[in-house]
Amino acid sequence: MNGSIQLSTEQQFQIEQFNRALDTTQDPDQLRQLAKQLMQAWQTQKAATSWIMRQGPSPFLRGGQG
Repeated sequence: MNGSIQLSTEQQFQIEQFNRALDTTQDPDQLRQLAKQLMQAWQTQKAATSWIMRQGPSPFLRGGQG
């Protein structure tokens, strides 16, 4: 992970929850479902990040008013 990106406490907690769910799951179908959820969340995050980057700098970052 990029050294400048810090996870919030809530994000760290959610990661730990998923890790524990993965560690305790014995059912292959349940593992498959968890993997699909993680993939969906990851790709949604990537799409949101790309969309934000395409929007250009925020008026607040450009020094605009309001």
